[in-house]
Amino acid sequence: MAPAEPNALPFRPKGETPHFAEEKEGWKGYVEWEEFPEKKKQAQEVLKRYDFPEPPEFQLNPLPTTNPVLTGERWKQYHSALGLSHIFHHSWETVLQEKSPDMTHILQFPYNGEAPGDRLIKTELTNNKDHFVRNHGGIPDIDPAKWTLDIGGLVKNPRKLTLAQLQDERTFPRQSNIVTLQCSGTRRIEQIHEYPGDGDELINAPWGEGAISTARWTGVSLKRVIKYCGGLVDDKGADNIEFYGADTYFKKGGVHNYVVSVPWRKVKAHEVLLAWDMNGEQLPRIHGFPVRVVVFGYIGARSVKWLYKIRAIHRPSMAPVQRKEYLYYAPQIGKQNARYSNGFSIQDMPVSSAIITPKKMDQIVHEGRVRLAGWAYSGGGHWPVRVEVSGDGGSIWYEVPAENMSTKYFYAWRTWWVDLPVDAEGWLEMCVRCWDNAMNTQPTFVRSAWNWDLHVTSSAHRIKIYSINKSRPNTAARLKQLEENNTPIVPITRPIHFDLETDDEYAKAMESRAWRDPLE
Repeated sequence: MAPAEPNALPFRPKGETPHFAEEKEGWKGYVEWEEFPEKKKQAQEVLKRYDFPEPPEFQLNPLPTTNPVLTGERWKQYHSALGLSHIFHHSWETVLQEKSPDMTHILQFPYNGEAPGDRLIKTELTNNKDHFVRNHGGIPDIDPAKWTLDIGGLVKNPRKLTLAQLQDERTFPRQSNIVTLQCSGTRRIEQIHEYPGDGDELINAPWGEGAISTARWTGVSLKRVIKYCGGLVDDKGADNIEFYGADTYFKKGGVHNYVVSVPWRKVKAHEVLLAWDMNGEQLPRIHGFPVRVVVFGYIGARSVKWLYKIRAIHRPSMAPVQRKEYLYYAPQIGKQNARYSNGFSIQDMPVSSAIITPKKMDQIVHEGRVRLAGWAYSGGGHWPVRVEVSGDGGSIWYEVPAENMSTKYFYAWRTWWVDLPVDAEGWLEMCVRCWDNAMNTQPTFVRSAWNWDLHVTSSAHRIKIYSINKSRPNTAARLKQLEENNTPIVPITRPIHFDLETDDEYAKAMESRAWRDPLE
């Protein structure tokens, strides 16, 4: 299905459309909000004029079968109201230029997309065109010759660096790491199907298993950059590092730049990279060109794209993405009682895994074994050491042979495959779980992982498949009969257009069963 146009709903301005100028020469699509409280207030007043459309109901109602699945009309209209409609048009053009044509566009704007699963796990490192994207705003177009990075806050010597300075190896030795990035919404669709939750202002995208990818990222350790700035001010308690992204973000009627923070301890461990290279290629615009942050083992939301400012601060950032988003609530917290303060901030990603092939509801003809393949990951400095699969919903588990798992890295996933013994026929529930090096494993059922904001679906991944075991004589005979009649076995819901047995076969079988009724 052809992707939809980015402006599906008409927008009718109320009053004169404001003009918020782009801040810097060569920085298209970037408006600075954080430095100008009056401009933020003006934008907020403009937004108050409108009754923006409610997000579509895709949790209690069926999910659309279109691609894009959801179009993000409200986010587009926020931009249109502020005279920034060119941003979502440019962003969609960038998607079409830089991503694979068969991506599943979970959300058109801001763009969220994942690649077909079978290609996702084909290699250890994800092709740049297939790497998942979870954006929170539009995609700026920044001239690298005009790009600068401001480093300030509680550092001894604040600096402004150009890209050429940051890439000067005499000052900043290169660092290169294989790192998996994962959105906390990975596999959210499982929570939505069973236990819906918060829709959120920026739609909680109905991700499948593909909101995870792995790349070799090259750049410079942020610790070295902070050291270049003289280090932190010792007596000010600079325990966190705050990152500013050039995209525009909205929350509860307010307008912001994308701002989050990570603890200084993460930076000290050389686990925060300022990257400009992705898999040996220039960082794509959609992934944060010219420079982005890559935080190892953390929720993907901390790896800020289109980085333009870094501040050393005392407490975690008070910006809305850090303070009001990506919170993990207790099971009895919901719309009736949720507060920003009663959920904890998601940082380290937990152990998780997924079956990519076969897909749920597949009907599989086999000879006593079914090949399963997928990925396994654990964040926070842990790594997968064992993957187990089950063909009966989790009673009996089979270990994936070590030789069927990809290379072990400190900060990356492992892809895997196994030929699972399957004797039973009919509908079966396959599931997978991962163990990491700290012996962490996954909750058994999605109910155990449910939380109001629908983050971190870390339960054992489950799919239902229909088993057709042709090593069984009766099944083999039926398959031969279907073939002779030019009738496919799949889909199983399609009726058979010939008698299932002859009258003589029926009589013989019933005689052996003493017919239908008891003797007396």
